Amino acid sequence: MLTITAIIPTYRRPQDLMRCLEAFKQQTRPANEVLVVVRDIDKDSWKLLENYNSDPLSLRTVTVTRSGVVAALNAALDAAQGDIITVTDDDAAPHTDWLERIESYYLLDSRIGGVGGRDWVYFNNELLNDGSSELVGQVQWFGRVIGKHHIGVGAGREVDVLKGVNMSFRRSAIAKLRFDERMRGTGAQVHFEMSLCLTLKRAGWKLIYDPMIAVDHYPAQRFDEDKRDRLNAIAILNSVHNETLVLLEHLPPIRRSVFIIWAILVGTQEALGFIQWFRCLPKEGLLAGRRWLASLQGRWQGWQTFKIQNSS
Repeated sequence: MLTITAIIPTYRRPQDLMRCLEAFKQQTRPANEVLVVVRDIDKDSWKLLENYNSDPLSLRTVTVTRSGVVAALNAALDAAQGDIITVTDDDAAPHTDWLERIESYYLLDSRIGGVGGRDWVYFNNELLNDGSSELVGQVQWFGRVIGKHHIGVGAGREVDVLKGVNMSFRRSAIAKLRFDERMRGTGAQVHFEMSLCLTLKRAGWKLIYDPMIAVDHYPAQRFDEDKRDRLNAIAILNSVHNETLVLLEHLPPIRRSVFIIWAILVGTQEALGFIQWFRCLPKEGLLAGRRWLASLQGRWQGWQTFKIQNSS
């Protein structure tokens, strides 16, 4: 029988955290341990946990002194004891069969190293209607990353990348791995999960996405440079840096070269290249230019980090 550790990093969102913990109390397959990772300066979360009735959860806390989700998750991985390690955010609420469905995949196939699923996104308690897609969690041959985990439909299948709010890993698969501490940002550190996922894929492990493995996600206030609801050039730069670094390290040389050309000339709506900037220009004006400049800086700095790492 497998044992399960559930990890929940949190920062200054006590009401969201309580909703998440209550969801774990309702699991049809209980976690063997629940680790809540809390910053040392987070008085609100500590106050909640000191007064929270955690029964019947086997709840433990892990204290971190550094900012960012990467430091929090790596501290939790060092403390985790389960054969399966699940991760969700404090502003999410796993469906009642979340752990049961996750465990079934690991019992089915010993070659599966990671399992994740869909996050049903709510804004102001209204479900985001953003369509549906069977193409989820893929890195295309030229380096374009397709997420769409929040609108995935269809049967369970292999993917390249899982999403941080709804992912899990086999302990033996990640025993010698940790999340990449070079990821930039002081909070969410966008794309932090991609490096670990691609490392597992390269090592021959399967990653499974099943939209029936679901959490309700209520994107909450962030206390870092990425405020979600408005442009922040630093947040764009950090996100693009992280994505660029990961892809440069995991793409083979020819595909790496194609990626660099595509990223600069085309890009995506989140990381603008020249063509995407030109498309956004009529509607966004100067804002498109600011996003384009931040994206180019992120690409360049990601390249610099990659070169420094590979020259040492």
